[in-house]
Amino acid sequence: MTNLSKSNIVQSLTLRQLQIFEAVVRHGGYTKAADALHLSQPTVSMQIKKLSDTLGLPLLEQVGRSVSPTAAGRDVYDTAREILSGVLALDDLTSEHKGVVRGDLSLAVITSATYFMPHLLGAFINRHPDLRPRLTITNRANVLERLKSNQDDLLIMGQVPQEIAVEAHPFIDNEMVVVAPPGHPLLAQKNITLQCLAQERFLVREPGSGTRLTVDRLFAKQDIAITPFMELGSAEAIKQGVLAGLGVSVLSRRNIGLELASAHIAVLDVQGFPLVRRWYAVHMRGKRLSLAARSFLEFILTESGDTLAV
Repeated sequence: MTNLSKSNIVQSLTLRQLQIFEAVVRHGGYTKAADALHLSQPTVSMQIKKLSDTLGLPLLEQVGRSVSPTAAGRDVYDTAREILSGVLALDDLTSEHKGVVRGDLSLAVITSATYFMPHLLGAFINRHPDLRPRLTITNRANVLERLKSNQDDLLIMGQVPQEIAVEAHPFIDNEMVVVAPPGHPLLAQKNITLQCLAQERFLVREPGSGTRLTVDRLFAKQDIAITPFMELGSAEAIKQGVLAGLGVSVLSRRNIGLELASAHIAVLDVQGFPLVRRWYAVHMRGKRLSLAARSFLEFILTESGDTLAV
């Protein structure tokens, strides 16, 4: 084991090495960490080796296909997170004194939020052009994984997970409606029952999606089972399926504004609909938000309605 003095460690160790080590542990591997940091895998491996040599400790070990920290590595990981958090706090402090919102802003949103989140982010970036935004659009399962591994500042979803300790901030309504192609026979009916609707060819999201959970719970309350005609992986795919006449479905009204205006899609009058839910900005409980994340959260909480109404 290398015998290094504290001064040698201070002189040799770099913040970049700590950032890379933290990313490798958090992502469980070199490749994913390299992708997240926009570095090559050899660069990541080299910096981890330098950090390990500087500290004179084995920090990582291969477990199956994953990389895990050693006992010493876990302690270093905790310390690295504290140091990096302190550096971010210092950056926020200087930004606040300068009156400038800048730095990185990482958001992950479920696919159903694709239709409005870029508009909110664009309006915010116009006010704060020094920000470096990253917007990841994916399904609910991946969003939850990103939440657990603390990959983003904020996550946008319609269903708040109950099994994870989070703070959830509702900011706009999520109105769910039953949609059908123009000319569908049920358009002539009012107050359609769920029993009647269940007889239709129903297009549904994949199991685990927020929309699927909402719809399944509503029908389950009346002991009605839906036999899906097709399962599709995104709100856009569902919408295109309805437009093509494949069946009926449930979508957020925010996702079909253009189609409703052009009469390419229609809303059915169904008992229990519209379902009014909320969109939430979510982060792990106790997470310290950066100035950029706090500012964006305040923006969507106070101005998202007016911004999207324009």
